[in-house]
Amino acid sequence: MLVSTPIGNLGDISARARQALATCDLILCEDTRRTGRLLAAMDIHTRTDTLHDHNEDGKIPAVLRKLQAGQTIALVSDAGTPLVSDPGYRLVRAAIAAELAVSAVPGPNAAVTALILSGLPPLPFLFLGFPPPRPAARRAAFSVLRAAERAGLSSTLIWHEAPHRLPETLSDVQEIFGNRSAAVARELTKRFETVERGTASELATLFEREPARGEITLLIGPPETDDPEELDARLRAALATQTVKDAAALVSTATGLPRKLVYARALQIHEEG
Repeated sequence: MLVSTPIGNLGDISARARQALATCDLILCEDTRRTGRLLAAMDIHTRTDTLHDHNEDGKIPAVLRKLQAGQTIALVSDAGTPLVSDPGYRLVRAAIAAELAVSAVPGPNAAVTALILSGLPPLPFLFLGFPPPRPAARRAAFSVLRAAERAGLSSTLIWHEAPHRLPETLSDVQEIFGNRSAAVARELTKRFETVERGTASELATLFEREPARGEITLLIGPPETDDPEELDARLRAALATQTVKDAAALVSTATGLPRKLVYARALQIHEEG
């Protein structure tokens, strides 16, 4: 059973999650001390054991044997929804392969909470975990996403980030994606929760001046639909497989731009070869 736990505010624990943790035979967690504090606050005394990135593969056989013997096991992460940027995926895959029942108790999630507070388009969105910590690898990963946008991807992008890396990550966002709308959510559901909204450059300047602390979620909005560069990228992708008329109709519908304008640009691109 995958059980979501609070990302900061203990009041966000659901009644179902509390019951699941109190009645299961074993709780698997990333850090028994951190989960232990949560359980103590709820007066729950279920036995705990660790399951994290470094021991997950080795723990799977024993966990499967316990499940096959009829035990109920709950899996939690340090905070939020298990598996989302946290361990447990390999265990779930193994349980499914063994035809064992897997259920979930949904609940808090930092990425979705940040999304709905950001003021950025909520659909579609793409959650990407943590960006690579090294600058070259981070810029390379951002460039891959930017190339996908040129090919037609249009969604709000979401990452978690360490506070000490936030300014340089925002600088890379501005360099690779442009100075588009963004948001930085900090310490969600906790006492010092803040959500800063603005352009990538404005937020980079802010956090250079006032270094961030705590747990950070970074979001950037999708490309502007009236960006000529984005329009050309969409048209070229559509023209690779469709007629000028059909490509213009498809892109006009996707972007909301006037069909005559899009058709004129599609024809020009087609004639340019």
